[in-house]
Amino acid sequence: MSHPEQHRGRWRPRLDRPALVALLFGLVGVVYRLVLTLFTVPVSNSDEATFGLAALHIGQGREHPVFLYGQHYMGMLESYLAAPLVAVAGPSWPVLRLPMLALYAIFLYLIHRLTRRLGTPWFAAFVVGLLALGPERVVRDQLTVVGGRPEVKPAVLLMLLITVGLAAGTVHRRRLAVGLFGLLVGLAVWSDWLILPYLAVAGLALVWAVRRELLGWSGLLLVAGVVVGVAPMIVDNLRAGPGEDSLSVFREVSTKAGPQPPWSERIRGGLLEGVPLAHGLCPVDGCGRWQQWFGVLYPLLLLAGAALAVLAYRRAAGAPGGERAGTLRGERVGPVVQLALIAGAALTLLSYVRSPLAATSPLDNARYLSVLQLSLPAVLWPLWVAALTAWRGTSSVLGRFAGALSAAVLAALTVTTLVITVLFAATGTAASRTEERQARELAAALRADGPHEVYGDYWTCNRLIFNTDESVVCGVLDGNLSPGQNRYRPYWRQVGRAERPGYVVEADSPMDRRLRRLLADRADAAPVREVGGYRVYHPDTPVRPWR
Repeated sequence: MSHPEQHRGRWRPRLDRPALVALLFGLVGVVYRLVLTLFTVPVSNSDEATFGLAALHIGQGREHPVFLYGQHYMGMLESYLAAPLVAVAGPSWPVLRLPMLALYAIFLYLIHRLTRRLGTPWFAAFVVGLLALGPERVVRDQLTVVGGRPEVKPAVLLMLLITVGLAAGTVHRRRLAVGLFGLLVGLAVWSDWLILPYLAVAGLALVWAVRRELLGWSGLLLVAGVVVGVAPMIVDNLRAGPGEDSLSVFREVSTKAGPQPPWSERIRGGLLEGVPLAHGLCPVDGCGRWQQWFGVLYPLLLLAGAALAVLAYRRAAGAPGGERAGTLRGERVGPVVQLALIAGAALTLLSYVRSPLAATSPLDNARYLSVLQLSLPAVLWPLWVAALTAWRGTSSVLGRFAGALSAAVLAALTVTTLVITVLFAATGTAASRTEERQARELAAALRADGPHEVYGDYWTCNRLIFNTDESVVCGVLDGNLSPGQNRYRPYWRQVGRAERPGYVVEADSPMDRRLRRLLADRADAAPVREVGGYRVYHPDTPVRPWR
């Protein structure tokens, strides 16, 4: 805990030992991610480039998008955060990702504060230490600008801290705090709908804490905050055409035609692959059987955490001073917030395993479970309590056995995460750095010598445009050389007007082979060069088979 210390007439905070350890862990985690950011690890892609191009347009005052270009359900808050930096320093991946690094630091600070309020100082330091680690799957969700998760996690933690402060009576400007809670809800809804389960349980916790106050001005400020935060989405949906509103589009992309995998396969993909991947226990290419144990244990930990929270809630009623309503709420708010975190994790898991993607593509979609990090303090608390009780020698023989087993689980969790993180940092970054180098070589070659209007596949185009600061413009084609997913239509139109566009394809890819067939005897005559694993074709006459 921080204690005020008077020094030469000023009050300065003095950190206790657990807080200093947590601070050290947090600094290590931030510096580690800063190094990855400077080297553009994990590798960039065209999805992230789309956010970067939006940040560039926002900084130049050209566009003010509400949703990601080509979509109607993912908010652009990350682009707005990066826009001032991109406007000053120009487009680059480290500049684009710096706000995500700041959000990660805020996340660590807030989860430390919340965990200290719910548990113990050393447990809070332990949680920060775990979250400071991070193999590729974890840091990809924390550092890459692909929408939603980096900003909504700090928002939920701040909401829960506001609830704790309101219930304990430590928040003085209560109405403004409730209004801020509503604003955070609105911004989170606009940014990423995956956080809705946590918003629901955080809202219920707030209602429990200040239900009477919400009948007055506080309730009005709460509603006003939500409306202000979600206003961009409301305005955009009012202007949207039939079937283009956020709910319709989200329902369409979330519903996959065809036979649904059985529940057993979806649960297996969610628990045995998704949960360990989301918590950094596996490399990005999947979990071995020895790494799936945490997924098996996770539902049991949710149940144990809920049981402990209920017991603590009941015990608080009999504590001294429990006869006063305000004191009772302050004593009970910790268990209530723990229950909210448990319920948020359970609802998120349930929502995830309802999707067929949990069974058919668990590795690619485990990112949707990254929000489970919010519940880590509540999930691991039963293990910590059991281990601490056994260490103090205040339990029975069975209790000491359970405590030793719990300590072993915590140690295994820490060691596994540390090993996977070290392996990634030591050997897993080379491929990302090679791919980034090739992408930069391609961008530099086209920027210097042209062509400046080209066609390419989706995963080439927007990254190429961002790397060249829009001096090269790219239109997206699919594998059949037909118009593909062009998120920002002005690029497609500009390339369509070019008299002699070029073609950028991965060497020996299906797209490369089809293009050579269309060029036929002109394939060798057309200027061709290879740069960074790509082939750049620049025929005298354009090849546009869709016309």
